[in-house]
Amino acid sequence: MGVLCFARGAFAAGKHAGLSGKLLSGVSAAAAVGVRRFSPPPDNRKDVPGQFVCYHLPHRTLLKIQGPDTSPFLQGIITNDVELLEEPEHGAVYSHMLNVQGRTLYDIMLYRLKEAEGGHGVFLECDSTTKDSILRHLKVYKLRRKVNIGPCPDLAVWAVLSQQTSRGQEVSEPELSSPEKALVWEADPRTQQMGWRLVLHQQVDPLDIIASCQKGDTEEYHRHRYTIGLPEGVKDLPPGVALPLESNLVYMQGISFSKGCYIGQELTARTHHTGVVRKRLMPVRLSSPVQDLEEGAALQSQTGKPAGKHRAGVGELGLSLIRMAHAKEVLTLKSSDDSTVTLEASVPDWWPKDVKSS
Repeated sequence: MGVLCFARGAFAAGKHAGLSGKLLSGVSAAAAVGVRRFSPPPDNRKDVPGQFVCYHLPHRTLLKIQGPDTSPFLQGIITNDVELLEEPEHGAVYSHMLNVQGRTLYDIMLYRLKEAEGGHGVFLECDSTTKDSILRHLKVYKLRRKVNIGPCPDLAVWAVLSQQTSRGQEVSEPELSSPEKALVWEADPRTQQMGWRLVLHQQVDPLDIIASCQKGDTEEYHRHRYTIGLPEGVKDLPPGVALPLESNLVYMQGISFSKGCYIGQELTARTHHTGVVRKRLMPVRLSSPVQDLEEGAALQSQTGKPAGKHRAGVGELGLSLIRMAHAKEVLTLKSSDDSTVTLEASVPDWWPKDVKSS
């Protein structure tokens, strides 16, 4: 049905008024869970100059989609409303691309092109390992639309995070000394706790254009993501396996329920309107780091009941798809050497406030 809608060109976008309210309307299933709410711990780094940290993200790459039909073309193949990019306050949009069964294929971010880049188009950020498959996917649905699609190997994606991590602390935006060198400079649309996204030419050093900044190791960026429970890329969102609502796409402002139809819409819309999401991707802390876990390792409750699957992580931090009925329990996971590790889940601080905490 989603493909049929696409073929008919039914990409009419809904009204943007009240969109944020619609985005948060899928919280009812999680609201019954009394898991403790999690807020990031304070940064323990000492004697480090600079208020901000820049992380190079080699696991993310960019495509450029440009042409007069860019908006209607993307509208039929992504979960979010691409027309948000036409509004001044939305320079970046988070979204997923789904297959016809409504499962996530790719997690992406769209950035409005500056006029200097030609306008009438977007940069599309995606997992580097999926670049070729996304290009093929886009070309399948391009049909006769007037768009040009190509990779951007000369560009680099950076994340900029503040070292001020105290709960409720207002963080000011970094100042750019040479804003013309930034092809993209936008607040991360998923959550304020992910800072800002910066796109530069490969030869440009972010320290030359951001005041009070230092470079950080990419693993620190991933530890931050797993600490706050934010998925990114194919390990956290395995293509053709992950479901968008179980992956908290609503909480990350990544879906519109008021725009026209798109590929994979039917199952997603039906699940949303029933208000029943029985499993969710949640941050977990393991009792000890585990190496070489098989993909989708099973989680069990203390009584041996199936409780979900572990997705990915760094050290003792990770993300697991957890049955909400067992989210308050201490769960177990068997490692490759057959030893048992315990883990506990928490409710991220950036989830909607009406998700109850104990």
